[in-house]
Amino acid sequence: MKKYIINSLFALTIAGFIASCNSKVESVEIQGEHEENESRVELSQAQYEVTGIELGKLEFKEIGSELMVNGVIDVPPQNNISITMPYGGFVKNTTLLPGDAVKKGQLLVSIENPEFIQFQQDYLESLANSSYLKSEYERQEKLYGEQVASGKTFEESRSNFLANEARIKTSRAKLKMIGFDPEKVETGEIKSVVNIYSPVSGSVLDVFTNIGKYVSPQDVIMDLTNSDDLHVELSVYENDIPKIKKDQRIKFNIANTDEEWREAHVFLVGKGVRKDRSVTVHGHFDSKNTDLLPGMYVTAKIEIATEKALVAPDDAVVRFGEKHFIFSYLGERDENGQPAYDYEMIEVMMGNKEDGFTQVTLLDSARNYEDIKLVTEGAFTLLSKAKNSEEEGGHH
Repeated sequence: MKKYIINSLFALTIAGFIASCNSKVESVEIQGEHEENESRVELSQAQYEVTGIELGKLEFKEIGSELMVNGVIDVPPQNNISITMPYGGFVKNTTLLPGDAVKKGQLLVSIENPEFIQFQQDYLESLANSSYLKSEYERQEKLYGEQVASGKTFEESRSNFLANEARIKTSRAKLKMIGFDPEKVETGEIKSVVNIYSPVSGSVLDVFTNIGKYVSPQDVIMDLTNSDDLHVELSVYENDIPKIKKDQRIKFNIANTDEEWREAHVFLVGKGVRKDRSVTVHGHFDSKNTDLLPGMYVTAKIEIATEKALVAPDDAVVRFGEKHFIFSYLGERDENGQPAYDYEMIEVMMGNKEDGFTQVTLLDSARNYEDIKLVTEGAFTLLSKAKNSEEEGGHH
């Protein structure tokens, strides 16, 4: 690739005029000669004014060596909750949809089952029998002690009393499991419908039922998630695991987007290798990300080392073909009474990127980086000018 500039015009034209009988002095005009120069770009005053070029300098900064990985947004297992109904029933009411936010204690779904009435009846009957069976047991115990009643009768009354007490306890536990308050049942509040309330604040991941549908004990009615403890779960291949340490910096964004990179830190490195020969690495967010949802795919960079390196702003480095370049301002000069601005295109080798800076290595080792007046804004415009010049034949 060649960039060209007109340095001076040098062309010799000789015009002679010979009169009929007298020789005249030759007249000479110097116009100049085109000279080619690789790697130079020139801007006229008008071009310079619209490019918005800004200058800076190359400098040394701490920049990280990064490992590119993929992963997902996840929550700990204890923050994912599946809502079920231990004894089944028909869905009487639900208004929630996937994505809805819920608060702890909020009504999720109402389940109706005629058997619920029978459970409450059994509990009340057992309570009613308790007083009689207890009195009979105590009476038989006294008679047995006085050797008036037989041991068999005493044992039967004792067995009946203890069996009824067990029924009371199991019925009470069953009612609590379903969602009824035994104390309210004891006051005569009998219901065939039980309400299920959210055990956490979070959001609805999915709903697997609708009004009128029968749900059995093994059916999941809906899934909830508590997003207060979201984290990023990354897959790192086993040969890279020795490079990963706790508290290393993670930068990530949602896969296939151009969103700004977010930050996290490694807090846990898995101890098991999965079938695909990868190990799970977990990262805690540095700040709250309310727009993220569990299951989102992410692209991430784990900072595995840092070094002091020569860097340029990302916008200062341009690519043409398979090569990368920066531009250096050479100065202003006069051309035909008009100001012209010269820039030099310098090939570099790119390294790591971090926080808006790119590591660069000057391929010409004899060049002093401090002498480069770096174009930090407008490098793409200069690249476009250079490319157009080449396509037009190499001259500006």
